[in-house]
Amino acid sequence: MKFDLEVNYKTILNSTDWYVFFGILVLTIAAVIYGQYLKKKIKSEEKEIAFLDLLLMGRRLTLPMFIATLVATWYGGIFGVTKIAFEQGIFNFITQGFFWYITYIIFAFFITHKVAKYKAITLPDLVEKMFGPKAGKLSAVFNFFNVLPIAYVISIGLIIQAFFGITLLQSMIIGVMIVVLYTIYGGFRAIVFSDIIQFFVMCLGVFLVLFFSVKLFGGIEFLKANLPSSHFTLTGGQGIASTLVWGFIALSTLVDPNFYQRIFAAKNPKVAKRGIIFATIIWILFDICTTAGAMYAKAVIPEAASDKAYLIYALQILPNGVRGLVLAGILATILSTLDSYLFIAGNTLSYDLMPKKLKGKIYIHYLGIIAVAILAVVLAIVFNGNIKLVWKTLGSYSASCLLLPVLYGYIFPGRITDSQFVFASILGVITVSVWRNINLSGFWQNIDELYMGVLATSIGLISYSLILKRRK
Repeated sequence: MKFDLEVNYKTILNSTDWYVFFGILVLTIAAVIYGQYLKKKIKSEEKEIAFLDLLLMGRRLTLPMFIATLVATWYGGIFGVTKIAFEQGIFNFITQGFFWYITYIIFAFFITHKVAKYKAITLPDLVEKMFGPKAGKLSAVFNFFNVLPIAYVISIGLIIQAFFGITLLQSMIIGVMIVVLYTIYGGFRAIVFSDIIQFFVMCLGVFLVLFFSVKLFGGIEFLKANLPSSHFTLTGGQGIASTLVWGFIALSTLVDPNFYQRIFAAKNPKVAKRGIIFATIIWILFDICTTAGAMYAKAVIPEAASDKAYLIYALQILPNGVRGLVLAGILATILSTLDSYLFIAGNTLSYDLMPKKLKGKIYIHYLGIIAVAILAVVLAIVFNGNIKLVWKTLGSYSASCLLLPVLYGYIFPGRITDSQFVFASILGVITVSVWRNINLSGFWQNIDELYMGVLATSIGLISYSLILKRRK
């Protein structure tokens, strides 16, 4: 069987594929409408209740819905993940999978019950209740940039560009406009109900790519015979220090507002804890499928463009009808994350960073989502479509400047002051920014900015504490 480095999407997809593809899109839209239909009638004067339903679905997430929306939200950068697996093999499973599983388990067993007692609405709201108003505002700034859906705007742009042959910019604008419309229409409820459909489709899609790969080419022996040995090393040809950076970035999940939103929306802490555990099992299986699928793509079409290789490979090995399902699965994977990040960034802008007199205004929330969509498209152009660079840059700031103060706040409640939190976090930001932009040589050029940020934040927390003790 001959494989091409590029495919013509108009000719490779037949009518059955398109029926399946658009059928799933219609089903997703129907789920959103059904979610709105189930919504209890809220009196217009009950503004606080209406806003809580908009942001957290009234804190009524059941276990199945919690699992579906949490799993679906985490894989919007499928082209970034498969690109890493295509280029570096199981290094992807370690850096984009294993490190994260550890973080999820920490969250489930050590944080969910601590979070519940604060009855917070957003992560910055939680930070404010833990440390103080200045810490809340600063964390809102961090979170706003951390959840800007730049990588997922790029991803949706890539798939639309592949279908229709228009420019990446035009593709990103079209994709974002669609997501903005249904996110504004139904709020968090729309995201949850669309995620339920997207969850099943995306999981089935990546499984089918791996299933047909094994059926056509065989198992691990085929991969070993056709891939470089570095694709089977834990570091993928990178140094240990560079690999461990991703471990710290994975820990940034402990301050990821999307994760917290699901915790806040759950019916109770038990649902949140069980949901994270079940979701982690599903994530492991999903990562095995995407990593192995991309490695098959590398073995079969090694000269293909790494950011599109998985899609190009999948379309050539799948039978009629299944192509449409897998395409819908890839699209669902992107949409389920893009809508969540767009929504959270809009929340941060319209709720956490707004003056009190504008907080809770639904029209401000809508304007916030639109503003975030425009900014995300602009920054996607600035990052030149490089998804891995987006993750690395934003993750470094979040992990090094916000993570440690929040973790210390959990471990030593009431011990970190509002000003101490702000001082340590800003010191971390300055250190990361300087380290990224100075010319380094010798030993120092191998020290990642994330490590320096973690060090600076820790020194800031300790030194501020010592100064306070001396003053007393």
